[in-house]
Amino acid sequence: MTRDPAAPRQAPPPEAASRPLATETPHQGTGSPTAAGDAGTATGRAGGDSGLERGLRNRQMSMIAIGGVVGAGLFVGSGTVIRSTGPAALVSYAIAGLLVILVMRMLAELAVADPSTGSFAHYASREFGSWCGLAIGWLYAYSWWVTVGLEAVIGGELAHHLVPAVPAWVASLVLLAALTASNLIHVAAFGEAEYWFALIKVVAIVAFIGLGALAVAGLLPGTDSPGAANLLGHGGFAPEGWYAVLPSVLTVIFAFGGAEVVTIAAGEAPRPAEAVRKAIRSTTARILIFYIGSIGVIVTLLPYDEASVTTSPYSAALDALGVPQAGRIMDVIVLIAVASCLNSGLYTASRMLFALAHQREAPRVFARTHARGVPVPAVLVAALAGLLTLASKYFAGTATLFTFLLDSTGAVIVLMYLCVAACQIRSRMRAERHGRTPAVRMWAYPYLSWTVVAALTAVLVLLAFDSTTQRSLFLTLSVTVAAAAVGALRQRRARTGDEAGR
Repeated sequence: MTRDPAAPRQAPPPEAASRPLATETPHQGTGSPTAAGDAGTATGRAGGDSGLERGLRNRQMSMIAIGGVVGAGLFVGSGTVIRSTGPAALVSYAIAGLLVILVMRMLAELAVADPSTGSFAHYASREFGSWCGLAIGWLYAYSWWVTVGLEAVIGGELAHHLVPAVPAWVASLVLLAALTASNLIHVAAFGEAEYWFALIKVVAIVAFIGLGALAVAGLLPGTDSPGAANLLGHGGFAPEGWYAVLPSVLTVIFAFGGAEVVTIAAGEAPRPAEAVRKAIRSTTARILIFYIGSIGVIVTLLPYDEASVTTSPYSAALDALGVPQAGRIMDVIVLIAVASCLNSGLYTASRMLFALAHQREAPRVFARTHARGVPVPAVLVAALAGLLTLASKYFAGTATLFTFLLDSTGAVIVLMYLCVAACQIRSRMRAERHGRTPAVRMWAYPYLSWTVVAALTAVLVLLAFDSTTQRSLFLTLSVTVAAAAVGALRQRRARTGDEAGR
């Protein structure tokens, strides 16, 4: 029996009723490393985000960082990249990984100085005005709403494949309802679920890389080392030409989406500045090891143009190593990765909506929390939006709406990265004018910072000229312009009201 995602919400006793925040004035960052850093740890409340609780442990924060980087895009989407570029997919992953690492370093500079649940949306409001924070914050929340529904659809289809007796739409609803309930209990419930999801993914990838390395070295019983035959023997290292590498970078960048979630979760960690610093630093190594290491194993063990590599690269590699039930094992792992993404999506979208409400850039009802510090209205809206996306797939009778939702969020990650880069540059310029030095600094500033801006702009240009991504870019930019226009109108009205009140 399925249930509505809103079902977990029950009427609390009077003393535990959902309540407004202690203050609903916008939280203005000071730019000081200690301004918002460790305030509020004694009471368990998130100092800069009153109403939330600091219920995430350090081990959970570390796994949230991993869970954000390692998703179903690695296990499934990598096959498309390998097929279109050959072994040169390693270069595509290296370029995209380097770009994401640089963006995360820029975000770390901002987040360590001023940890906030609003993360880059908060910094955008601070640096460019509330119109910018409202636009990027709502756009980001919207993209996660759609992602929640998409992951529920994928998870349902995987569950149906594993257990054919269960209809895909039923499995999708059960998955969405279960993780919504988990998010409604306490932030620690989200953190614990994400910890185990991420741990399983890490163990799976480490085991895969370990087995692959043994096979490549000729040390795995019953398996001969392929040497460089698959790397160089099927048309060379770049059989589709080096020009195929750049379009593949676009696909890989989207696979890395989610690395920023740890900076949003920082607002509910006991020592947010320290948690962000450690988590983002460790993410760098994990991107290199998990993505490049596992892709390296696949393109070394198997010919890039083998059909099974395109459809399920990890299953194909495990089959080649003689692992029994490789396909079913990978289905289970991908299902866990999907559940992890759905879990993170509910959390991230709800906290972004909470932060927007906290800064009066969203209805104030979304800034309400229950007795254990969970923003219940924001979580329920995220679940409802995911449910509507799911319904557009199974019950709308047409794929038009579902396709529109996916396409209209396709380039959000690139716009978000550009926002982070712009905020970091502006924030550092102001800090230097006042003689302040951030605790965590972007490498080789301002050269690398502007290089990131140029690279991200180039990505948008490539999206505009690629016939397969033009529609998605157009729809994403249309939604962005609409959000920015609403933000500008709201900011103008607020300014007019302030002037009238003087």
